[in-house]
Amino acid sequence: MQTIKIILADDHNIVREGLRALLQTDRGIEIVGEAEDGIQAVQLVKTFMPDVALMDILMPHLNGLEATRQIIATVPTTRVLILSSYCSDDYVQQLMEAGATGYLLKQTLGTELLKAIHEVDRGNAYFSPEVARRLRDQYRQRLATAKSAKGWTPRATPQLSCAEMR
Repeated sequence: MQTIKIILADDHNIVREGLRALLQTDRGIEIVGEAEDGIQAVQLVKTFMPDVALMDILMPHLNGLEATRQIIATVPTTRVLILSSYCSDDYVQQLMEAGATGYLLKQTLGTELLKAIHEVDRGNAYFSPEVARRLRDQYRQRLATAKSAKGWTPRATPQLSCAEMR
């Protein structure tokens, strides 16, 4: 099993300490750096080229959204997993557009966070259930609006299984 290299980015020391203690319980994860702001996070990603950047949104000097944009632009192989106490639709949408692979709320259980890290390392998206529900509802709303505006009808297209899509 290959080790997942990760950086932690959160402006609260106690949060980083707690995350470090949790992540160190998983032998498949190696913490290669810790940042207390977005500028440091971007620098650590450029230096260590981690597999995953676990990042808060609201940080001093450079917020998580702009740090995500810069990380994806400079090291596109690093997957960004957001861990935040904020679940606004605007934050989620902007971070997904910036290239984040997942979005977890800080109320998430430790076991769920570990699972999310392994999933995003594999290239899969991962969201807290509340975030996923909101994304689903937004998608359905947009689809319903587009259908009614365009007189939408389904097209016949070949069906691929999930295994074939990988």
